[in-house]
Amino acid sequence: MSGSFAEASRAKRLKTATQSTHERLDTAIMACQPFASRERYALFLSVQHRFHRDVDPLYRSAALGTLLPDLVRRRRLGLVEQDLCDLATAADLPGLTPEPTIDDQFDVPTALGWIYVAEGSNLGASFLLKQAAKLGLSETFGARHLAAAPDGRGLHWRRFVAAFDAVPLSHLEEEEAIAGARAAFTRVQALVSELLASSAAAPAEDVDG
Repeated sequence: MSGSFAEASRAKRLKTATQSTHERLDTAIMACQPFASRERYALFLSVQHRFHRDVDPLYRSAALGTLLPDLVRRRRLGLVEQDLCDLATAADLPGLTPEPTIDDQFDVPTALGWIYVAEGSNLGASFLLKQAAKLGLSETFGARHLAAAPDGRGLHWRRFVAAFDAVPLSHLEEEEAIAGARAAFTRVQALVSELLASSAAAPAEDVDG
């Protein structure tokens, strides 16, 4: 481990360790044209729903809540479900059976890695929200889960990072957190392949007409 890497904050170390995995996921998502039409966006919402359903038990965990004090208020599963209702889309598409990916007996370091990915996705959601707006969606209709927190994306993230970095972890436990973050990115990649990439991209709608 290089000196500069060791001196970085835990959040920055996780970012560095998962950068290539994260970039592959971002590329895969945009290659599937999730904002080409509302139908494509609905499939993207199903990806979001599966992932946030996976991590929701972590957000409701009392043990994790003592480490990350405002954790339960950061839950976005309900917002994703409202978005699905806005679009009159079933949360689970026919023929697709969700598989649980987080065991009830999760260990704290691994859980922290998953939460890091979930929280980071909201930090970078401003671009996605702008793309959703082209489909007539907004923070109050269809794209609620992409909206910034009331305190702003930057401050919301910094508050999370401060608590996240303060959790006492051994070197081995930090490696487990990194593995957890990679597993979370891999989970979303699998959902993208299952729900988005498996469907041919529809032609872009003329949202101005």
